[in-house]
Amino acid sequence: MADNKAKTIQIFLPDGNPRGVKIADITSRSIKAMLIPRSKLDFAAERDELNNVGIYFLIGRETENAKPIVYIGEAENCRDRLFEHNRSKDFWSVAIAIISSKKDFTKSHIKYLEWLCYQQAGNTGRYQIDNSTTPTKSHITESMEADMLDHFETMKILVSTLGYPIFDEIQKPTTKDVLTCKGKDACAEGEYTEDGFVVFAGSKCNLLEAKSVGTGLSSLRKKLVEDGILVEENNIYKFISDYIFSSPSAAAGTVLAREANGWLEWKYKNGKTLDAVKRQTQ
Repeated sequence: MADNKAKTIQIFLPDGNPRGVKIADITSRSIKAMLIPRSKLDFAAERDELNNVGIYFLIGRETENAKPIVYIGEAENCRDRLFEHNRSKDFWSVAIAIISSKKDFTKSHIKYLEWLCYQQAGNTGRYQIDNSTTPTKSHITESMEADMLDHFETMKILVSTLGYPIFDEIQKPTTKDVLTCKGKDACAEGEYTEDGFVVFAGSKCNLLEAKSVGTGLSSLRKKLVEDGILVEENNIYKFISDYIFSSPSAAAGTVLAREANGWLEWKYKNGKTLDAVKRQTQ
């Protein structure tokens, strides 16, 4: 029997460019997600999908932030609102607009979805939210709320499929899959995932950096402190929230406060290194 979580997702490339505009949908659902590189906004604006009621996400990075950034908004006309943000906001490089192919979203629907997306993005903690005000929850009927929650699950899948797991929870695995990294005062737990290396909240890092730490790693640790992800406590740094690193070595280096080969420093409960389990057995 097929896995009941299996999905068929269709991604349409309007101009044939795999790095350009993408329109994604689950073939059995009415929700569509339109990914728009900022440089392709004029092209996307020519399509009818964007002249629609919906919600949208502006996504980007800034060098002084440890996490990627997302702005969550709603609009009665996504095209017009994205052009407004193109003139007024600098940080974003990609937008994702969520619309209904049935064109049955109302203002109450999208206000509720905006509020729900804001709450869920905050709960997962993968992105820094750029909204200056907290969206308000619109009043909708119980049956409408059930429909919106169902739509959100579709949105969550589509946005993640397009490469932006804004709403995907970081769940701690079973004990046997947890990796540890220890050294001096440091004691951290993490997991090697499809997104990178996750260091879990509560992990402890060495406070003082070794001379071999390197400018890049030192800058990363500084960003994590400035963003409140690492907090000094009893002569150590402690992770206040889960954080996804680009590599095991970046994670281990941050924990140990020195240059480190994360493939060897991260070990499973049985003592085997990440390298032995994930690379040497292939």
